[in-house]
Amino acid sequence: MQRDVMEYDVVIVGGGPSGLSAACRIKQLAEEAGQEISVCLVEKGSEIGAHILSGAVIEDRALTELFPNWKEMGAPLNTPVKGDEVYFLTSDEKSVKTPHWAIPKPMHNDGNYIVSLGNVCRWLGEQAEALGVEIYPGFPAASLIIENDAVKGVVTGDMGVAEDGSQKDSYMPGMELRAKYTVFAEGCRGHLGKELIAKFNLDAGKDPQHYGIGIKELWDIDPAKHQEGLVLHGAGWPLSESGSTGGFFLYHTENNQVVVGLITDLSYSNPHVSPFDEFQRMKHHPVLKQYLEGGKRVSYGARAIAKGGLNCLPKMTFPGGLVIGCDAGTLNFAKIKGTHTAMKSGLVAAEEMFKALQADRANDEINEYTAAFEASWAWEELHRSRNFGPAMHKFGTFGGAAFNFIDQNIFPIPVTLHDKTADHEMLKPAADCKKIDYPKPDGKLSFDKLGSVFVGNVNHAEDQPCHLKLTDASIPLSQNLPKYNEPAQRYCPAGVYEVVEDENGQRFQINSQNCVHCKTCDIKDPAQNITWVTPEGGGGPNYPNM
Repeated sequence: MQRDVMEYDVVIVGGGPSGLSAACRIKQLAEEAGQEISVCLVEKGSEIGAHILSGAVIEDRALTELFPNWKEMGAPLNTPVKGDEVYFLTSDEKSVKTPHWAIPKPMHNDGNYIVSLGNVCRWLGEQAEALGVEIYPGFPAASLIIENDAVKGVVTGDMGVAEDGSQKDSYMPGMELRAKYTVFAEGCRGHLGKELIAKFNLDAGKDPQHYGIGIKELWDIDPAKHQEGLVLHGAGWPLSESGSTGGFFLYHTENNQVVVGLITDLSYSNPHVSPFDEFQRMKHHPVLKQYLEGGKRVSYGARAIAKGGLNCLPKMTFPGGLVIGCDAGTLNFAKIKGTHTAMKSGLVAAEEMFKALQADRANDEINEYTAAFEASWAWEELHRSRNFGPAMHKFGTFGGAAFNFIDQNIFPIPVTLHDKTADHEMLKPAADCKKIDYPKPDGKLSFDKLGSVFVGNVNHAEDQPCHLKLTDASIPLSQNLPKYNEPAQRYCPAGVYEVVEDENGQRFQINSQNCVHCKTCDIKDPAQNITWVTPEGGGGPNYPNM
């Protein structure tokens, strides 16, 4: 097949905080040096920000490094944090509020901002375009160009391919985007990042990455209940009932809105757990209900989170490029924040690529990046918090909290804890686990999956190949169903996977139209039989203000 070829100095895959920061910074450096550096950024969403989902309370440290006058430039950081509360939910009705002095220091949010990260990325995209970056939303990077064991760029997805693989009248082949250096900033569990880590053995000697599934809603609430700038975090019920771990958040943003969500660690062992249903029933707890009752849900979404931290961080360089941000796993889970560290990884990437391009280098490995990132405050922060996740997994919510309080507030404990069991290996047989009877949604505080997908503005072109690939189509019914009661029916927060009975017996049905691109199936499937690949460009959710 003949494809159009476009050549650049730098191609960036992904329009999130790390990719956009890298794009802006390298163009700034080029401008300062009076040098022309061509930069192209491709984004699978219909627009920059369409697929961005995060809490989000952010630190402005990296943003200030990139744009010191961001306030005057109109960056959408409009809600400074004014109050911090942390709760432990002891039952469906009761809770304990944690004294401020007992909260681990990384969770303090003084000086931070509540934002829509999607809107922050939209703003960063505008700055990138103003600096001369070519941005192509709706163009997913579908495959790698690898020649002579070096990455030379990416191929964007073909458009107009029918479900049976035939070419429709609207068929248009993807383009080859070739570059001297290619940066992968796809976010958590990026499908090309996953491929690169495996091909170049970037995770050698590292703990397996650990993940959570974050589910979030945006609400309009009664103005009388709104407290702009208030931040709530907490843990315990309902996850504690199934022996699972994770935590909730509720942030009072501007315009009488709140965002509410639950992060469920994907290390849970009970295959009956449904993170979606845990979130829906959690909203009935008085700590959250007091704000949501009488309000209206505006939007819904879900996204996996790479929360393993420093112990799981792969080597971030390979011949021809870098993998940065949450694609690598730079999130600081002790802070429940990853935007500032992701952005910093992008800034360092831009600076080291710029030096390489100035030296007339191309498609080699920028080994200097490793030392530069390890000399940054982002690395120092990740090192300081390296034990947070392993402590929670090893010692549980209470024991882990005690360990982390000592480690973060009193003195650094001079050990490095490890968690070497991958999340998908944690499931126990369904017969050995307690079944969970989730309450039916009331349509006021709690909702069903299909209605949630609808308010997430999720859409894919109907007649296209399924982007959720089964390595072995028999495994869901022959292995996962008898042993684990096919957990895909429950860990997916969008109703994509079903075991359906008809006159021909049972079949495993994939409703790929519903997919919110959270990547949970790619992570949690116990047989590692599901691979998420890019659908046709522009497909998936379209998140407003998320």
